[in-house]
Amino acid sequence: MLKKKASIIGIVLMASLALSACGSSQTSGGSAAPDKDKTYKIGVTQIVEHPSLDEALKGFQKALEEKGIKTDYEIKNAQGDSSTNTTIGTTLVNDKVDLIFANSTPSSQAALAATTKLPIVFSSVTDPVGAKLVKDMDKPDGNVTGTVDFHPEAIPNTLKLIKNELGGKNVGLLYNSGEQNSVAQVEAVKKEMSSLGLNAVTASVATSADVKQAAESLAGKIDAFYIITDNTVVSALESVISVAQSKKIPLLAAELDSVKRGAFAAYGFSYFDIGHQAGDMAADILTGKKKISDLPVQHPDKLKLVINKKAAEAMGIKIKPEWDKMAEYITP
Repeated sequence: MLKKKASIIGIVLMASLALSACGSSQTSGGSAAPDKDKTYKIGVTQIVEHPSLDEALKGFQKALEEKGIKTDYEIKNAQGDSSTNTTIGTTLVNDKVDLIFANSTPSSQAALAATTKLPIVFSSVTDPVGAKLVKDMDKPDGNVTGTVDFHPEAIPNTLKLIKNELGGKNVGLLYNSGEQNSVAQVEAVKKEMSSLGLNAVTASVATSADVKQAAESLAGKIDAFYIITDNTVVSALESVISVAQSKKIPLLAAELDSVKRGAFAAYGFSYFDIGHQAGDMAADILTGKKKISDLPVQHPDKLKLVINKKAAEAMGIKIKPEWDKMAEYITP
């Protein structure tokens, strides 16, 4: 009789453990309810201060606000200094933040070097595989995922505009050769240029202070500037704009925020939007709805041609009537 009772108790215990394990598995898989009373500490690391990255941060914060998530931000900016960038990653880990928002390629690399455990959500990264942030865009297998500042149609559309609408052949590219993000873009642009019969004329910079001189060195050699999403160059965009205006050289950008600042045109996207996408991903991670492995790296979901009429006039570009059907105009 005692043996029979012991056997029954054992079966009940096994069943209870099985149910418990099943419930635990479902929770980790994404059925956890948000903790509305918790304030999450978010560490923010940004390589440099410029409008595009600032907009990405605003979008990130807005997404978490819309999800009703209480946040306490610790925001750090490296001001373009690589040593400070490295220190920021370590500081945020030591401060025990719940999640790191890494806003740029160098910021993301420094954050990952500091921790392989804390969740990292990046934005404003062009080539996360080349930067060794993820091995597979569709299946992140570590502690990192996020959104890229690259749309597959942006480069070919921009170069076709330069060739077909502006009659350009030699295109000037300014970039920081120390930024993996920029090197990847320049390689992609050169490849596309080759297929279109265009020539790349490049100048590299190390700091924002070098940008104007580099731009001036290209004047007389090029038919148009194409400013990629290089943090160093974009932070000093007004320097390139002044050269483009004085030398009457069309300046095209890779994102829309630069058009507001005075670039002639861009087939681009909003950094606020990709920051917002990253914020949505962070919300799912913080509340346990999804694991990083469930969140593929995302591209911008919107792409459009925007033309700055005031900038066009300053650069000696005449607006064509047929552009009305192609573009959205702004007159800041």
